[in-house]
Amino acid sequence: MKKIFLILLTAATLASCSDDLEKLNVNVKDPANVPGEVLFTSAEKSLVDQMMSTNVNDNVFRLINQYWTETVYTDESNYDLVTRTIPEQHWQYLYKDVLKDLDQSAKNISNTAVGLTENPLNKQNKLAIIEVLNVYTYAILVETFGDVPYSQALNLTYKTPKYDDGLTIYKDLIVRLNKAIANLNTGGASFGDNDRIYAGDVSKWIKFANTLKLRLGITISDIPSETALAQATVSSAAPLVFTSNDDNADFKYLTATPNTNPLYVDLVASGRSDFVPTSTLINAMNNLNDPRRSKYFDNNLDNPATPEIEYVGGTNGGSNSFNNYTHISKTLQIPDYPGTILDYAGAQFLLAEAAERSLYGTPAVAAAHYNAAITASILDWGGTTAEATAYLANPSVAYATAAGTWKQKIGTQSWIAYYNNSFEGYSTYRRLDYPVLVKPADAVSDIPVRYTYPIIEQSLNKASYTAASQAIGGDAVTTKLFWDKF
Repeated sequence: MKKIFLILLTAATLASCSDDLEKLNVNVKDPANVPGEVLFTSAEKSLVDQMMSTNVNDNVFRLINQYWTETVYTDESNYDLVTRTIPEQHWQYLYKDVLKDLDQSAKNISNTAVGLTENPLNKQNKLAIIEVLNVYTYAILVETFGDVPYSQALNLTYKTPKYDDGLTIYKDLIVRLNKAIANLNTGGASFGDNDRIYAGDVSKWIKFANTLKLRLGITISDIPSETALAQATVSSAAPLVFTSNDDNADFKYLTATPNTNPLYVDLVASGRSDFVPTSTLINAMNNLNDPRRSKYFDNNLDNPATPEIEYVGGTNGGSNSFNNYTHISKTLQIPDYPGTILDYAGAQFLLAEAAERSLYGTPAVAAAHYNAAITASILDWGGTTAEATAYLANPSVAYATAAGTWKQKIGTQSWIAYYNNSFEGYSTYRRLDYPVLVKPADAVSDIPVRYTYPIIEQSLNKASYTAASQAIGGDAVTTKLFWDKF
């Protein structure tokens, strides 16, 4: 544990080294001289921190997707992304704290000679894992903004990097991921304790990479021109994805700062009471008698005399008294609660979607994947097999009898399951258009389907920003991206 703490402490210190790309050449703590393995830890932690955070300066996907709403300061719940320059923070975290550290990590590892007794596959695996996380991070950027800097990104030669076409980037990410998967070899080791997700287990990273590949293929499945690529990507990845909750990509946090889960920082260490779950989510789960309610939410309103109002959600976008509504589960607020970026339940929902789209299997097997996904989610949250069986027997949940099309069934249940992985829930909501979310009464826009570009790009990289804005159809939160047209 002491060794792991030192690794993370060093990584946290080094994270600041890449905050300003222009200063990298003169930084006395030059990342070029830092072990690539430590930079990998820094990048891995920065990535999961950003995806898990609920700090309204950095990440508001929980609010956009109507899992949580604010109590007093409600700007972000009403889709004001500009006042706090939220898109800029997301952009900078992913480019500077994740991609830049991954880039330097790969360079440092590549430039380190293999010892006489060292297995050369170890280096190969490390570089392949770095590439897998590069692909994941760029995919998040493309799915958040659309066209983004890619071919000229991270290269200080380009002071004003161009924005590449989002679909072109996405297709290249699939190529890169295929190469990375081919280079992962269980005959060698990788990062060991420096890997806070899988502790260097290459077999787990192979499953992660294929689950990510399945996700990429499903994302482009609505694009008519990419049907063949979607088919090839999904069908080749599907047999090799996560097979149980043991495969979940859980980042292991520690109990001491600065290595705690960011939810603990935002919800506990801050001493603030800024969030409550929304009535949107709680009402949906109440109507289904969902067994995960006791795992997602606190029982602060528990009253034996009125059990029907045990869980009450706040008004989305409204001014909500913290004491009058259900609170967020204490489980999520413990310092070392893991941060999950991909999981088995999500893989099964993707397979259900792949079956309905006839990309892998046929619609006849969709129900089995749907059932496996819901069961995995309930078990992962500490529920029981009996609870999962009873839930799936509910006519409003059962695949054969639940209301609506397959998109509504999978969309609604995956949205519930992605409660603590809000970006995945947001991407699924945009792709399937379910559940039907209603914008708050005081919202400044319709429900965002993308982040606007960082304001700073308009002044520092105006020509590239203008070209990208025109290419995607306008820099607005309502502009649908290339993969989200239906």
